[in-house]
Amino acid sequence: MKALVTGATGFIGSHLVEELTKQGDEVCCLVRKSSDLKWLEGLKIKLLFSDCSDKASLRAIMPELDYVFHLAGLTKASYKEEFYCVNAEGTGNLIEAVYMTNPNLKRFVSLSSLAAFGPSLNGSLPNEEIEPHPVSDYGRSKLQGEQAVMGYADKIPVTILRPTAVYGPRDKDFFVLFKMVKRGLIPTWGDGNATLLYVDDLVRCIILASEKEEAIGKRFFVSDGKTYPSSEIIKEIALALGVNPTSLRIPRFVIPLISLVTEQVGRVRKKPGIINPDKLKEIVYPNWTCDTTRIKGIGFEAKVGIKEGIKWTADWYKIHRWL
Repeated sequence: MKALVTGATGFIGSHLVEELTKQGDEVCCLVRKSSDLKWLEGLKIKLLFSDCSDKASLRAIMPELDYVFHLAGLTKASYKEEFYCVNAEGTGNLIEAVYMTNPNLKRFVSLSSLAAFGPSLNGSLPNEEIEPHPVSDYGRSKLQGEQAVMGYADKIPVTILRPTAVYGPRDKDFFVLFKMVKRGLIPTWGDGNATLLYVDDLVRCIILASEKEEAIGKRFFVSDGKTYPSSEIIKEIALALGVNPTSLRIPRFVIPLISLVTEQVGRVRKKPGIINPDKLKEIVYPNWTCDTTRIKGIGFEAKVGIKEGIKWTADWYKIHRWL
């Protein structure tokens, strides 16, 4: 098959490209000229230099494709408008280009996020039938991207995946937590619960969902199927790193001040960090969980649990001297 992957130079995208090339698929990667291609080196791929804001180039790319895996997205930004430009408008441009030029596309898989739905508010595991309530601009922009895709669901075979927090080799966001644990001091403002997903399992899920007819026109939450207290996540990271960190309780009233400081630092550096004002809008909610009944219904079962996944991730960070 001939597939296009957007976001191919990123954490999840590079793992997906690796797996697709291993399967013998013809893979095209939509990348910017400024993109860092280090995770794609040595792979048999075709690079297409453009981005999702360039409607003309997108229409030129689409006609010969069998599959589109849309993983490109902005997870942090200095200004909220950037989220909507990339995650909402960019997604709309891409799906529109498919509709205009490739009516025979076999599948359009769009990677969204649990943030597009929002946190768990009543203690139960939410399913896909519950109305989304995103609490951040990132989440709202991803939901708008979903809506753009679903607007073509009667014309194009589309599938939307909403993975929970994804971790594994090459990830820079979860790496921040590993660094804090390594340094021995963990800031916290209360107990919470989360669902997780190892990157290899997500890649398998993306490919599986692209192949299943029953996945057409649907949204799916994706996790490893278990719910973890935040204390257990910290414990597993500490065990993998061989440290004994101390938790530092931060009063919630301090969070707006942290938000203001991180926003100013990000703008001075012209590069927002993972702990930024928009992310703090999510962090104040303790429970980020989801029900995986629907994704299990198409045959997906995670293979990697938290203990081995955290250890493999920590080992990768150590080998590559990130830690």
